[in-house]
Amino acid sequence: MGIYFKDNFFSSGTTDIMNENGEIVGNVDLKSAFGSSLDIYDETGEKVCGGKFRFFSNKWEVSDANEYELGVLRIRMSFLTKRFEYDAGERGIYEITSPSFSKEYEVQDQGGRTVARFSQTSGWLQSGAFYLENDSHLISNWEWIAVVMGVHAIRKRANNNGASAST
Repeated sequence: MGIYFKDNFFSSGTTDIMNENGEIVGNVDLKSAFGSSLDIYDETGEKVCGGKFRFFSNKWEVSDANEYELGVLRIRMSFLTKRFEYDAGERGIYEITSPSFSKEYEVQDQGGRTVARFSQTSGWLQSGAFYLENDSHLISNWEWIAVVMGVHAIRKRANNNGASAST
């Protein structure tokens, strides 16, 4: 079963995580409009995961409830696709790809098996909203949410840097 979650327009505040039946199963706390960090809470209000940019870096660090690093997401250079790599340490390295103008992403493990899929469901002038399907037995929904929000944060940062460089 898939889950839905989203960013806020100014990337701050709390947003709900919902299952396909529209039931709230957790929430994302987007800590600040001035920084890109977040915490993810389950349906009981317990912190389960977090994500943030490393200091002076474009790498997105995903951590557990105790701030222990679970993995690192980084962008990979590619000509006609959006490509990212999530290094989950002993649990493997995952490649996240999407065709250039698509809003759908596939996550593949080192064996080339698709273990998760997500898509951006929001429109052009809306904040990022996402749908996630997780088939992985090693990476939880919570961790994938942090990774997806990291992909979104890296893309927003790249778009903002490109816009400021062209003005």
